[in-house]
Amino acid sequence: MPLNAEFAAFLHAIPRPVLTGHPADVRALSDDLPARPVTTPLPRVEDHTIPGPAEAPALPVRVYAPSNEPGLPVTVFFHGGGFCIGDLETHDAVARILAREAECVVVSVAYRLAPENPFPAAHEDAYAAYTWVRAHAAELGADPARVAVAGDSAGATLAGAVCLMVRDRGGVQPHFQLLWYPDTGVPTESRRRNTDDILLTPDSMAWFHTHYHGRIPEDQRLPYGAIGLNEDLSGLAPALVVVAGMDPLHDEGTAYAESLRASGVPTMLEDYADLGHGFVSFAEFIPPAAEAVQSSYAALRTAFEKP
Repeated sequence: MPLNAEFAAFLHAIPRPVLTGHPADVRALSDDLPARPVTTPLPRVEDHTIPGPAEAPALPVRVYAPSNEPGLPVTVFFHGGGFCIGDLETHDAVARILAREAECVVVSVAYRLAPENPFPAAHEDAYAAYTWVRAHAAELGADPARVAVAGDSAGATLAGAVCLMVRDRGGVQPHFQLLWYPDTGVPTESRRRNTDDILLTPDSMAWFHTHYHGRIPEDQRLPYGAIGLNEDLSGLAPALVVVAGMDPLHDEGTAYAESLRASGVPTMLEDYADLGHGFVSFAEFIPPAAEAVQSSYAALRTAFEKP
């Protein structure tokens, strides 16, 4: 099946960073691009800092509330960008729409980036953010008993890893995990098949991997740096895994959903055959992407309704 024509035309028309050299230089170029207009105004959007892991810097976060109603559920959101690029601004629109459509407070986390902060810095930041939000949700006007995690691409990897870290460290599982096209660290056929993805090329995947994971042996990535290689996923939060048919990460996301189910985790899988990597970031502009994400929001709303 060919890539959706509307999606392809949009991606070819917008500026995209060239992923070469040092990630700091790529970030600087991205910072110079015009800011995306705010198309989803919300009654409360606030920037804060929260404690990071022990002996690490504080974490910037942005809190989005779809209303001033107290006791809303809350989703801790981790942005994509291969652990090397991306920030609160690049995913501001995603977080705003997620808050509005899922009817929850969203806490978007600016975790540390590589290569300045290689594995496991982003993972530990993600875990610290989740545990802080669970403990302090009421201060954000949210319900501490209904805390979910979500992310796209590398952010989905972090959301999935947080569930494993919480299980292994004796914490309370999230209410739900929403994983948009996660990188699970498993070599699959789709990585060899889908080499023409506009946003995620073989070269870019190698670039991301080198900067975040490249300083450690492969076997030291387990259990959290390659979540798809874990044989036991039992005891994790219910999940929705969303994949795109033209994405190099398609097969590993599908396999991860199957592994979750095999471990007894209630898991839904959604597969959008004619979309590619990153489609969630453009849902406000591309009707097929907007249609695809609606069921993600519905699944999160439904999960929050369950005790």
